[in-house]
Amino acid sequence: MTGITLRDIRKSYPNGPQILHGVSLDIQAGEFVVIVGPSGCGKSTMLRLIAGLENTAEGDIIINGTRVNDKAPQDRDIAMIFQNYALYPHMTVRENIAFGLELRKMPKAARNAKAAEVAEILQLTPYLDRKPGALSGGQRQRVAMGRAMARDTSVFLMDEPLSNLDNALRVAMRTEIKQLHRQLGATIIYVTHDQTEALSLADRIAVMQGGHLQQFATPDEIYDTPANMFVAAFLGAPGINFVPAAKLPEAFVRGATAGLRPEMLSVHAAQPDGYAVAGRIVLSEMSGAEVILHIDTDLGKLIAVSPRQAIAHDAVDVWVSLDMQRALWFDADGRAIDRH
Repeated sequence: MTGITLRDIRKSYPNGPQILHGVSLDIQAGEFVVIVGPSGCGKSTMLRLIAGLENTAEGDIIINGTRVNDKAPQDRDIAMIFQNYALYPHMTVRENIAFGLELRKMPKAARNAKAAEVAEILQLTPYLDRKPGALSGGQRQRVAMGRAMARDTSVFLMDEPLSNLDNALRVAMRTEIKQLHRQLGATIIYVTHDQTEALSLADRIAVMQGGHLQQFATPDEIYDTPANMFVAAFLGAPGINFVPAAKLPEAFVRGATAGLRPEMLSVHAAQPDGYAVAGRIVLSEMSGAEVILHIDTDLGKLIAVSPRQAIAHDAVDVWVSLDMQRALWFDADGRAIDRH
């Protein structure tokens, strides 16, 4: 298995803005790392630099202990999977999977054997003689993964691989990719703007904003102890509630802004014991067994999650309890304040 280290990576384009500002990551062999952030944050650029598809302005890229800045893409022992599949429409599934092996001059019998082996893993055996146009979106994505797997590399780079699929297929493919990672034990670096993909797939998540690395940690650490308000707001659905300290009782205040995830709030028909504020439900969104409540209060608009049967419908006067012991606190610059 292969680890990857990025040291102080910087990237800019001629007469253009700087895309990456000194990004450093240490990715362990066999780790599934997701790079997440809004459009334009530099996440796909970082993937292309690792693959060798673009040149690094400054910094070092180290793969399996070797600096590879000057190595061509084909010499980095990396397979890349794109969001548009990049399949050849005139070739069969078998030929698409084996295409890279053909370029390496592998004998046809060995190519076909490898394609059959990979197809078995990805449940593509019945489709080996079909062309991509006869496949579903999920099947085409599996063919793209199969072509990467056929190279027997230990590093996979995936750039928004599920963005072209509908929601049901994305959920199914997330499960398949996670299972595939466990089966192969390979190092995977996966780029997405989708926080759900990041939280469900990653061993660790690198959160990017404006070309800067905001935090690199496990999904639990990112969710429970975000480094700043951007990270807290970007990961988690429904979104976090931010309440200025000036609106809260002084006894609770530990910073400039309190962050309260929806599960830190509870909604009651009558005034409960403890700290609570009066509010009015202005919108309710059913989400299976739960309902997402948007509530106007003196603290501002709050979002809470409640069992579907517990609270009535829109325009209902309620009380909202805030679990201030679990609140996240941020300073005036938006940086997290240690709870301890």
